[in-house]
Amino acid sequence: MILALVFVAGASTLASAQVDTKNIGLRLGWANEISYQQPLSSTNRLEFDFGIPGFYNYLALGASGIYQWVWDLPELATGFKWYAGVGASALLFNNYFNFGPSGQIGIEYNFDIPLQLALDYRPTFYLLNPSGGYYFQFSPYGAALSVRYKF
Repeated sequence: MILALVFVAGASTLASAQVDTKNIGLRLGWANEISYQQPLSSTNRLEFDFGIPGFYNYLALGASGIYQWVWDLPELATGFKWYAGVGASALLFNNYFNFGPSGQIGIEYNFDIPLQLALDYRPTFYLLNPSGGYYFQFSPYGAALSVRYKF
């Protein structure tokens, strides 16, 4: 995780993208979430997601907050960008509260109309406490397709 953060911070000096719109929509995949992106500067933004993770035997609620660096991908076409970020995720299920650090990497396309499509991957290391003892568990489930309205 630290190596990824160093890579992202170093790469941010090489290229930049314009992050100038707020975006709201759905992030659909292993978890189905409401997703909101808030620009912080021309190359950074925050993404907040809240929804229902893909558990089968019980209801769960999840939330994530990710700080993202965004870069243009002009080699593909105008409107393509890629992003990477770090943050935290929390999960409430079966009367247990779990949380931990998350990473994220993805690619997005911004249409000329107020529409954004994105495909990303967000793994998380959850600190679990199911029976009184704490331990970390890696959750590799985190791929999702996002559809957001730009405003």
